[in-house]
Amino acid sequence: MLSIRHKLDDLPLPDTEALAHSRRVMEHIHAAIQSHNGRLTFAEYMRLALYAPGLGYYSAGARKFGAAGDFVTAPELSPWFGRCLARQCAEVLAKLDGGSVLELGAGSGVMAADLLTELQRLDCLPREYLILEVSADLRQRQRELLQARVPELLPKLRWLDALPERLQGVILGNEVLDALPVRRFRVEGGEYQEFCVTDDGEGLRWELVQAPRSLHWAVSQLETTSPLPLAEGYTSELCEALAPLFGSLGAMLEKGAALFIDYGHTRAAYYHPQRSMGSLMCHYRQRAHEDPFLYPGLQDITAHVDFTSVAEAATDAGFHLAGYTTQAHFLMALGIAEAAQGGDSKAAREVKLLTLPEEMGERFKAIGFTKDMDIALTGFGLRDLSHTL
Repeated sequence: MLSIRHKLDDLPLPDTEALAHSRRVMEHIHAAIQSHNGRLTFAEYMRLALYAPGLGYYSAGARKFGAAGDFVTAPELSPWFGRCLARQCAEVLAKLDGGSVLELGAGSGVMAADLLTELQRLDCLPREYLILEVSADLRQRQRELLQARVPELLPKLRWLDALPERLQGVILGNEVLDALPVRRFRVEGGEYQEFCVTDDGEGLRWELVQAPRSLHWAVSQLETTSPLPLAEGYTSELCEALAPLFGSLGAMLEKGAALFIDYGHTRAAYYHPQRSMGSLMCHYRQRAHEDPFLYPGLQDITAHVDFTSVAEAATDAGFHLAGYTTQAHFLMALGIAEAAQGGDSKAAREVKLLTLPEEMGERFKAIGFTKDMDIALTGFGLRDLSHTL
């Protein structure tokens, strides 16, 4: 996602309806805090703020994607992102002699439309295009966009409330992993402390507590791979949701591939001593800031992805690591340079946004896995960085 970091006093004020919704979210969070002895872990708070049914940021109806929303993702920037991803899907679907595509969180539906259009052009349409979407509002917007863009393919589309029991084909997740709830910790007096969330009567605030045994063990394991001991005051986060997510995906996928694109780092870079304040970030109206307690339910809350942990969780769940690279190299391997040919200045600008290092090209990474199939994925053929994980 693209957005510019701002100070809190630079942010636009929500309208009356949005503020009323945020108050309802706050009431729900306050009740959860009271029922959990006065505090929540940050992961619990983040889950409620983003996913509480009918209330959370991704479950309610506020516009999130594109210029009118809170951030812009790669599919919103250019149809070539979806076209390139479709070429990678086609390679897997052809090897399977068919199969389905499952997109986790389809956003505005733009990526699905671009993917299906390109797969149709390649004569490699999936048996089904499945969308796992928690928001009823987003489902409706996706359906309307796909009805307008690919009406003849609507019979292939199916929206899901939960993962299917079995799947052969391709799993796709674009900017999905960064929205998984994270726990936040700090090194204090040679010990590990956890950032929790409490309500002091005037609003939400941080509360530091001694890290429980499970978090203490997880952070100590991270520190063993760090080039130097974590310094006093070192603050970061970790995502415990990866293992259950990939456990579920691994149990579901019988044969095929899984592809994820997101912003993040290898573990060594993520927990480098110089990265001492973590990566927690919020996005509101195309502006980035660092206060996760501002307007609960109206803003996105994210953290960068530890791709080493992603690879470990996936391989533990029975996947084979097929490749890891930058978004730029992934898209170039799949032919995005074609978009800049022929003198199309708009396409050339889009390619630059998706591939230049100072834009999305190196901040975003692509990681792929296969299950029960022998295939070299073209997207990782130009420059595979798996050895850095």
